[in-house]
Amino acid sequence: MSLTDNRCRLVLIVPEIADPAERARIVGDALKGGDVASVILPQYDLDDQTFQKHAEVLVPIIQEAGAAALVSGDTRVAGRARADGLHVEGNAEAMREAMEKFSPKLIVGGGNAADRHHALEIGEAKPDYIFFGKLNGDIKPEAHSKNIALGEWWSSMIEIPCIVMGGADPASALVVAESGAEFVALHRAVFEVPERAAAVIAEVNALLDEKAPRFGA
Repeated sequence: MSLTDNRCRLVLIVPEIADPAERARIVGDALKGGDVASVILPQYDLDDQTFQKHAEVLVPIIQEAGAAALVSGDTRVAGRARADGLHVEGNAEAMREAMEKFSPKLIVGGGNAADRHHALEIGEAKPDYIFFGKLNGDIKPEAHSKNIALGEWWSSMIEIPCIVMGGADPASALVVAESGAEFVALHRAVFEVPERAAAVIAEVNALLDEKAPRFGA
């Protein structure tokens, strides 16, 4: 068993960069920093055709690094780019539809759960994971306290894994880990200074190796 098998792992959210080659270089360099479970590629404001071009460049780079590539946006793009899965930002109905169409061929998870009621509704669809927070929600150094609380409640009761959005400070990953969440998502914390992205990933993994609680301990 590796150090990452029984503790909170890292999920990356790809930054918004117009040039696909530059974006791919930054993400590829970042992934050299160490363990990353999955990488979420948001559509942002790209039209479907441009988004597909970005996905076709990024997905193989993510997969070669050993992470799962999850596309958030046009589902056709996920299929054409041969992504590993879909990140659904819609409500419980959107999750049910995605599960019916794409599971188990693709990983399907996500959710727009701002409270326990909506989280349980999304959970009824049996997604592969549920996400607490917004993909661009890391506007403060610390993770949002509401998302931490939801992650703690969910992970103590439900077997479906959860991802909790971290803050803009890499150290917020440990606070998420201490909630019992299986995964912490980082965006600005890693990519604010692209040249340091790999080093930040290495530092976060070292922090989690040293201090994150172990599942089942």
